[in-house]
Amino acid sequence: QVQLVESGGGLAQPGGSLRLSCVASGFTFSSYGMSWARRAPGKGLEWVSGIRSDGSDTYYADSVKGRFTISRDNAKNTLYLQMKSLKPEDTALYYCAKSIFLRATQQEYEYDYWGQGIQVTVSS
Repeated sequence: QVQLVESGGGLAQPGGSLRLSCVASGFTFSSYGMSWARRAPGKGLEWVSGIRSDGSDTYYADSVKGRFTISRDNAKNTLYLQMKSLKPEDTALYYCAKSIFLRATQQEYEYDYWGQGIQVTVSS
């Protein structure tokens, strides 16, 4: 069955860095777009970043542009999110999600599987 397992979250200080990983199994990882989304306490889902199946196209939310970098290693079935210059407002539960298409968009209906989520807390 499809599994998406996130890791790498935790506590970081403002201005610090973290790298999230999402290991995928149960499907042909290289054939699908992938995204990271997050949900902060009391807020709705925010699409953070996405990457096309072959890595040729990406998107970023305005709130993270220039600070976060998405990447993927199709040989390792792993999606990454490098987060730098972290801010307290980046505190959220982060999810990786599998698209039903080659592309990755910010349309929730285009995603069929989600990881369990990993907590990122940015605080001094």
